[in-house]
Amino acid sequence: MRVEAIDAKLTHPWLLEKHYAHRLCPISWAFALYEGDTMEGVVTYGTPVSSSLRGGICGKEYADKVIELNRLVINADAPKNAASLLVSHSLRMLPRDMCIVSFADTAQGHIGYVYQATNFLYTGLSAKRTDWKLKGHEELHRATVADMGRGVENRGKWMRERFGDDFYLEDRARKHRYVYFTGKKIAKALKYPILPYPKGDSKRYDCRDIGAMREELFG
Repeated sequence: MRVEAIDAKLTHPWLLEKHYAHRLCPISWAFALYEGDTMEGVVTYGTPVSSSLRGGICGKEYADKVIELNRLVINADAPKNAASLLVSHSLRMLPRDMCIVSFADTAQGHIGYVYQATNFLYTGLSAKRTDWKLKGHEELHRATVADMGRGVENRGKWMRERFGDDFYLEDRARKHRYVYFTGKKIAKALKYPILPYPKGDSKRYDCRDIGAMREELFG
C-alpha cells in the first residue's frame, strides 16, 4: 500500500456517498491510500470553519497555521491498519509548523483510536452546542438545515415562521478533540490541556461500500 497526494475532486464520491456526513468540506490537501491501482481510502485537510477554534487552540498568533483533518474514509474490506497508515503518512506530507485538529464524533460511536494510534494529543471534548432540526427530516445535516435560511437577516425567526413547531433545537453530541503538530514551536503554544486518551467500544457507521473503486471511475 502507498499514500499519494491527489486532486481534491477525486475525494468527492467518497465524501458524498460513503462518509456519514454526505457533505463536501473545505479541502486544502487531499491524500489517497492505494493498493495497486485500487483506491482504498481518502483523507482530507482544510481550514476549520470555526474562527474561534482556529484562534483558540494556539492563540490568534497561530490561527492561520491551524488546519483540520476533516474527512477520513476507508473501505470496509481494507487491511486493518489502513486508516492509521493513511493518516500517519499524510501527516508527513503536510507543511511544517502546522497544527492539525480532528474530531471523533461520539454520536457515531467513535472514540478516535486511529488518532491515538498516530500520536495525536487528546484535548478533551468539544464545546456544548445546539443544532437546528426539522421534525420528520432528522437525517438532514445541521448545516443543510441552516442553509435553508441563508441570506435572511434573522434566520432563526424565518425558520420558525416557515416550519412552525416542526423546527426545534437539539443538543449536539460532543466530539473527542485531537491535536497533532508538525513543528515544535507551535506545539509549545497549545492552549488546551493534554488529557489521557478516552477508551470504550467504537463502532463503524453503515455506509455504501465503494468497493474496488479505481481511478477511471472519477473521469
